Amino acid sequence: MTAGMSRSVVARAPGKLFVAGEYAVVSPGEPAVLVAVDRFLTATLTPHGGDGGRIASPALSASPLPWRRAADGSIAIDGTGRAAYLASLLTLADRLRAERGIAPAGFDLAIDSGLDDDAGRKLGLGSSAAVVVATARALDAHLGLGLQPHELFRLCLLATVRVAPAASGGDLAASCLGGWVGYRSPDRAALARVVDAEPVERVLAHEAWRRSRLEALPAPRDLRLLVGWTGSPAATTRLVADVAARIGADAHAAFVRASRSVVAQLGDGLAAGDDGAVLDAVRRARDLLQGLGAGAGVGIETERLRVLCDTAVAHGAAAKTSGAGGGDCGIALAPPDADAVGIVEAWHANGILPLPLRVADARSVARVEHVEGGRREIA
Repeated sequence: MTAGMSRSVVARAPGKLFVAGEYAVVSPGEPAVLVAVDRFLTATLTPHGGDGGRIASPALSASPLPWRRAADGSIAIDGTGRAAYLASLLTLADRLRAERGIAPAGFDLAIDSGLDDDAGRKLGLGSSAAVVVATARALDAHLGLGLQPHELFRLCLLATVRVAPAASGGDLAASCLGGWVGYRSPDRAALARVVDAEPVERVLAHEAWRRSRLEALPAPRDLRLLVGWTGSPAATTRLVADVAARIGADAHAAFVRASRSVVAQLGDGLAAGDDGAVLDAVRRARDLLQGLGAGAGVGIETERLRVLCDTAVAHGAAAKTSGAGGGDCGIALAPPDADAVGIVEAWHANGILPLPLRVADARSVARVEHVEGGRREIA
């Protein structure tokens, strides 16, 4: 049974930042730690009585894009880039709807992103993941799919794998869960082989998920998260592929082992409320990424990211690149005796934009609203 045709559904998903585990997390079962941040992408789904609908998003197109059911049962959207992720999600959600005996329904979708700058440039906060998660939440509420939290994440990752098979899913995990997140990726190659060959219901419970983990972690006891944007968007997929192609098997295995150790130290430090251990893990994570970039001949820590990190360290914080590097953001964790104001001023002086971000908690992430006649109800 679908929601009433006059009610819109409003759902949102936060941006994300990697804290540790980059590059290694693409290997199934390898751990990473991420944090969700309080800049959001919002999806507003408005039902109507027909079939198909339109998707309005300035990031996709200057004018609304139609979506429709193709002859093969898939959902087609005229567009590229993030439109491919949406088409994949809508296709899987529609298949799951049919498998669960729910009637089809048309709708319009409006997407408003706070994860880009005023010029529409990506800030490296995971906008492609957020659009999938926010839309999935809206579809779940609209169609009455009854997705459990782990099913929501898995549906989002399956939709992503159909478009970008190498994606780790860490950004989706942070957007789905909120707060500080521990994550291990599933066997995405195995999922890609079965996602279009088997019922979605069965794929959501496939053995390929066995090594995957998604868990909430406690926040540091007394560390302040600072985030700086270099002004240069990164090409994450290309960077990950370049590193994989250039680093030898032995070096990669050594890197993965070292990353596993760093993430374990970080997770143990968070669990114990040991901020010193957390800071040391962040320092080790930076050293590890620098070594990986040097060994592969790839610019993970660019000159501006180096300045971002070095100035934060000089003012008493631990700092590192967040994500694949090559641009985008760096993070700093500042203890009480660090000069946070000095860090921000030094970033400004070096052309680095401090982003006023805080951690987005789980309650703010999971909220879905129904809007009818100007009235809002939290689902």
